[in-house]
Amino acid sequence: MVMVRNAALEDAGRILEIYDYYVRNTAITFEYETPSLDEFKGRMARTMRAYPYLVVLEDGRIEGYAYAGAFVGRAAYDWSCETTVYLDPHARKCGMGRTIYEALEKALRDMGILNLYACIAFPERDDEYLTANSAGFHAHLGYVKAGEFHKCGYKFGRWYNMIWMEKTIGEHKAGQPPITRYPELRNA
Repeated sequence: MVMVRNAALEDAGRILEIYDYYVRNTAITFEYETPSLDEFKGRMARTMRAYPYLVVLEDGRIEGYAYAGAFVGRAAYDWSCETTVYLDPHARKCGMGRTIYEALEKALRDMGILNLYACIAFPERDDEYLTANSAGFHAHLGYVKAGEFHKCGYKFGRWYNMIWMEKTIGEHKAGQPPITRYPELRNA
């Protein structure tokens, strides 16, 4: 059985295990070294102060995670956020990515977020470290390409591009009401 729930700091070990695979074996993340568990918990805690941080479980085991964060970090951007998702490499292509991203999108819409952005490592040609699958996944969920930076990330002795994809999930109005921070929404 697959379910999505809010992540807890106690989940950090398993979440970091998933992320470690991508750091060591792929150019999906441009980090070279896996952060320590304490550093990773700090990242999670900072995100959880304002945005959703979710895990997807199958039969009680965490198989992936997704979260949102500030886009740029200025007040005028409050209605926009950056989204991130990682799945255990054995849990890909079985619907869990869609399941957790749809849950994340609902939480963000409930907060009053209008624009979603995804920063995606993108190869000129697929190779053993990076394919265009992430861009395809986001496109399948309604994201469209908004921009591309060329040869901006260097990992495994190769240059990679980075694209931004965006999705609008709400109506833009004059006199837009403020967003609700996720912990406030969750505790209401």
